[in-house]
Amino acid sequence: MSAILDYEKEVTNQAETRKATVEFINIVNELWYDKSIELVFFRNPLVDKRAGEVLNLINYAKEFVNKPITIVDALNIAKAIHKIELPSSKLDIGKLAYECHLNPAGCEDKIEFVKRQLKDATVFKEITPKDVVLYGFGRIGRLLARELMSKMGKGSQLRLRAVVTRGEINQAVLEKRASLLRSDSVHGDFLGTVQVELEHNALIVNGTTVHMISANNPEDIDYTTYNINDALIIDNTGAFRDEAALSRHLKAKGASKVLLTAPGKGVPNIVHGVNHKKYNPDTVDIFSAASCTTNAITPVLKVLEDTYGIKKGHLETIHAYTNDQNLVDNMHSKYRRGRAAALNMVITETGAGKAVAKALPALEGKLTSNAIRVPVPNGSLAILNLQLRSPVTVDGINATLKHHALEGDLVEQIKYSLDNELVSSDIVGTTAPSIFDSKATITDGDTIVIYVWYDNEYGYSHQVMRLAKHIAKVRRFTYY
Repeated sequence: MSAILDYEKEVTNQAETRKATVEFINIVNELWYDKSIELVFFRNPLVDKRAGEVLNLINYAKEFVNKPITIVDALNIAKAIHKIELPSSKLDIGKLAYECHLNPAGCEDKIEFVKRQLKDATVFKEITPKDVVLYGFGRIGRLLARELMSKMGKGSQLRLRAVVTRGEINQAVLEKRASLLRSDSVHGDFLGTVQVELEHNALIVNGTTVHMISANNPEDIDYTTYNINDALIIDNTGAFRDEAALSRHLKAKGASKVLLTAPGKGVPNIVHGVNHKKYNPDTVDIFSAASCTTNAITPVLKVLEDTYGIKKGHLETIHAYTNDQNLVDNMHSKYRRGRAAALNMVITETGAGKAVAKALPALEGKLTSNAIRVPVPNGSLAILNLQLRSPVTVDGINATLKHHALEGDLVEQIKYSLDNELVSSDIVGTTAPSIFDSKATITDGDTIVIYVWYDNEYGYSHQVMRLAKHIAKVRRFTYY
């Protein structure tokens, strides 16, 4: 009989939990769409999430910070945030709930607690929105379009105004572009609406016009004819890689800044969170967001270099196949890449080992690197074999990375995984560029082997977005 009573109690409890979760989700969405206040949970997005997804984040948080955080904790803090005046913000409600558990007495009055923790918001200046043009509409371009439109809110930050491609623009082309934006074999359906508007050569995304512009040369475009001014051009074509070529974008009327989504020559190569503050957008017009692999390994390498010192090491990337490989065996300009991508593991080169030094000069000449392309469409792994200047243990390495995933300047970049069963498909859709696999760490005195997973498309796209906001000077008040 007691088992039956316990079960009935469990049913009642889970119903109350899900009810509280739905209320929490409603507040999250109201804050975002009404006040431009975005809530995240230990850097994981919450806007437009389902109840089950939120509850999984709650369960992760309990183990991550070793505190009994509940959905009710998050709900009560969200209610308090809703009742106070704040500027456009991005707030980590997971961290606020964690801090509440650290100081229960100071958290009894949730409104006063939130006001105290977010006191710096009162002096934060409002930002001016920035027009954005995507030059190219491939894998990264479409992911950026999805994120720019789904995270637009009230349009207080980045505003996607146009996409530039080559070739004729007609009904058939627009329909194909729209279809590729709506549906993605890796990342699933776009959670929004995409319609074709032939009269103005545009896509209507979530009710907002995005002009489709055809051009062979970047300098030939007059963006002002589309009422686009002072725009940030995000070049994801891969066709323009050095300063001279990228400068052609700045000759177009209405363009003011350029961001390359690939390693660049003669321009600052930035890993956001590591070296973005070294370059002032007021004086620098062209930036590179480096590569997906460089963004994955550099945050972790910075932590290890700053904490222990790195003598030397080797990087091996197990990388998803990419569009530059062949679908079936055929001619290719590079060795081995001509073999069928979905059927073979392919050894190839990567410049990530050398590229790290552009963001972390202390590692110049210390890393060798190689890559193996494997038959998965997305989701990659970097294996770092390093000799450190200080003796370490598995627990010590893990504790160091866990601290930096929770506190400091790299919380957006490093996600700390506690999962014994983690595989590549699990990390698809992760916004952090580095997922540190704590269960796989190996140490032997001053030598370590660590495993860093990364969504080479989605995680990298979010690093591009973070850098774009820095360049456009539209970074909101944040609390991490």
